[in-house]
Amino acid sequence: MSIGFGIVGTGSIARHQAAAMVELEDAAAVAVLSRDEGRAAAFAEEFGSEPYVDLDAFLADTDLNAVSVCTPSGAHLEFIEAAARTGKHVIVEKPIEISTERCDRIVEIAESAGVAVAGIFQSRYYDNAREVKRAVEQERFGRFTMGDAYVKFYRTQDYYDSGGWKGTIALDGGGALMNQGIHAVDLLLWLMGPVARVHATTKILGHERIEVEDTAVATLEFENGALGVIEGSTATYPGLLKRVEISGTTGTAVIEEEDLRTWRFADEGPEDDEIRHTYSTATSSGGGASDPMAIDTTAHARQLADFVDAIQTGRPPEVDVHEARRAVDLILAIYESARTGRSVEVGG
Repeated sequence: MSIGFGIVGTGSIARHQAAAMVELEDAAAVAVLSRDEGRAAAFAEEFGSEPYVDLDAFLADTDLNAVSVCTPSGAHLEFIEAAARTGKHVIVEKPIEISTERCDRIVEIAESAGVAVAGIFQSRYYDNAREVKRAVEQERFGRFTMGDAYVKFYRTQDYYDSGGWKGTIALDGGGALMNQGIHAVDLLLWLMGPVARVHATTKILGHERIEVEDTAVATLEFENGALGVIEGSTATYPGLLKRVEISGTTGTAVIEEEDLRTWRFADEGPEDDEIRHTYSTATSSGGGASDPMAIDTTAHARQLADFVDAIQTGRPPEVDVHEARRAVDLILAIYESARTGRSVEVGG
């Protein structure tokens, strides 16, 4: 069964997803929805889709099995609810939503409608991240001691001025962490496990006319006892690749986009030299460090393939609604700590 996707939105990430679907044998972008008739028509012509400006007509398309929501972050819930109500499966660009209440509602929708709802976190699908996850499952790190995420990106003032929703609380939900840093936050949680509490500071240091942070630092205490740091910025010229560091009593791995900068264990085998060699220069794009679209489609295609298989087999997608909200919950706790000046329990 081939899965027909309808894409909500015609921005850069919507086009990126449609391009990723071209790589899949059993999926296609069959429809696109936009408030702008011209943008919908241009997108449809490029990707062989049917253009719509009316939501009900879009959802009634008989070729539509699933919906991909690529709208501004704070405008996800309503499209998820409408799609699920008509029995469509839904995959949503990060973050799945921007508040606890709206995330809670999405969980309720997924459970009551009986459809698959997934969030896009394509960094989990890089080969180097999979190698680190495998090492975690094999307990090669011993007892975890530290887990850190660094996202020192650069965005010009024009980036924020170019879209009415960018840098706003209502639709962006946050800044350097909620928009750009969330991929590294998700990766850190996926590898290290849940965070118990945070203490954070956020500031606007390099931009004007935005309501959200462009620089943030948080200290973490994981539920497993390890400590860590999250740093996020869009005011760090020229923009560096995102970096996640995992350390324990018997091993350390450092991920830099698709590379492994460090891969060392107390008990090493011959495969470790091969892993170091394979991932020493694996990154082939800018990783979105200074250009949001300087990424390739490979990881998106892999996650979309998982979502398609989940629909076809009836299993939950790997990044289901519960997994997709974990990074949001942590970032919201960071924001609460920065606002109050106190340590905050995650999910508390």
